[in-house]
Amino acid sequence: MDTLGGAEFAPETTYLNTSSCGLLPGRAVEAVRTLAAESAKGRRDGAGSFDSVTAARASYARLVGVPAERVAVGHAVAVHVGLIAGSLAPGSEVLMAEGEFSSVVTPFAVRGDLRPRYVPLEKLADEVRPETALVAVSAVQSADGRIADLPALRAATSAHGARTLLDTTQAAGWLPVEAGAYDYTVAGGYKFLVSPRGTSFLTVTEEAQEGLVPLHAGWVAGEDIWASTYGPVERLAHSARRFDEPVAFLAYHGAEQSLALLEEIGVERIRTHVVALADRFRAGLVSLGHEPVAADGSTVVAVAGLGDREARLAEAGVEVSVRAGNLRAAFHLYNSAADVDRALDVLAG
Repeated sequence: MDTLGGAEFAPETTYLNTSSCGLLPGRAVEAVRTLAAESAKGRRDGAGSFDSVTAARASYARLVGVPAERVAVGHAVAVHVGLIAGSLAPGSEVLMAEGEFSSVVTPFAVRGDLRPRYVPLEKLADEVRPETALVAVSAVQSADGRIADLPALRAATSAHGARTLLDTTQAAGWLPVEAGAYDYTVAGGYKFLVSPRGTSFLTVTEEAQEGLVPLHAGWVAGEDIWASTYGPVERLAHSARRFDEPVAFLAYHGAEQSLALLEEIGVERIRTHVVALADRFRAGLVSLGHEPVAADGSTVVAVAGLGDREARLAEAGVEVSVRAGNLRAAFHLYNSAADVDRALDVLAG
């Protein structure tokens, strides 16, 4: 089973660690290098181009199935989540999964005047109740790759009038995402979106936008950014761009190229490829006497009790990670069956 990335990627290891950080394609590296060189020379183009930001925004929007007007860009998931946390009324109940990634839960916890409630992931939809203001959950769990029951969650929140926040950081780029089905979605760009660190995305429905205050609005949030550089911004962007953070141009010049590559290959094709690799790895683990965490259909594979094998794998040139005590591997478009077999060979001793 060949890779899908072709010559765009050139890993020097057996890299199975995209859940921690994705590899950059060559075209993204070249875009960052070019902008950095222009900046070093003091040329006008070295300041960075909003055209690249616009292109990245549009690519991401197509990947998750919403209009570009529904996408805001930023630096980090926690900032987007903090914006949403700041919009909730005191005393609001926020329902979240036990063991959820910190960036999804901490902005709500530190408010001090909200009511966070944590339940097992598999019971999340059943635990939505009339007083639940928001449900916040990752589509794919960082610690072990489990996929949330999103249809059940949408039905439950609709029935009780709760808003939804979906973190797609471990999903966008390989798992088809219908961002418009949720009030808010957030995604870090540096994992399965194979973009530089410093890229993140927030989607907001038109209805949810009305209750979200752009607390960190600066000039880039203005309807006319070049008329918004001094004094309070008089007219915010009518779209979700009002929630944009100041732009990290080096990162977004790279993201423009990375996201275009994902579009060219197609998320469904990537999904078929990576899930087959993950299933091959799971079957191999079972044959070695190890039981992976049940996460059908996920590209992220976790095994409890094997965390101490990470160092041995690294010595053999196989990059994985340890999360919540689990040995965690994650497969993406640049991986092949040979990568799976190499990891299994090392684990077999």
